[in-house]
Amino acid sequence: MTLIKFRTAVLTLVLGTGLLATASAQNMGQPQDLPTVTLHAGMHNIVAQVAKTSEQRQIGLMFRKEMAGHEGMIFVFDDPATQCFWMRNTLIPLSAAFVADDGSIVNIEDMKPLSDQSHCSTKPVRYVLEMNQGWFAKRGLKAGTKLTGPLFR
Repeated sequence: MTLIKFRTAVLTLVLGTGLLATASAQNMGQPQDLPTVTLHAGMHNIVAQVAKTSEQRQIGLMFRKEMAGHEGMIFVFDDPATQCFWMRNTLIPLSAAFVADDGSIVNIEDMKPLSDQSHCSTKPVRYVLEMNQGWFAKRGLKAGTKLTGPLFR
């Protein structure tokens, strides 16, 4: 076997295995466990799992039965765009904050579990932060509030 064919075969095996693992997690109904980042909303700390690949964003918080009050998931996209989210296979009610590059919340949407209803950003954004439903409202956070952390410029 030539070196090029060998590399292609190895790459295909590695990529196929990664996609299979992601598909398996989704098919098995298992929540994903991703690296985290600490964000801040004023005096409030957020430990957010970072979903930055297409597969990670697609699974999101699916199949999770509960989430601690200070935890969430931040979805990171390559470029700002209108982002829309739904709650298929998501068991807990969530609020999604659509966040601009500088950490400013553009809008917040409450989402119902197991719903295919789309909830979209009102402007192009690169980030979406999902928290337990009502988390933002209970802390008086709304459009215009600025989040801080290593992701934001």
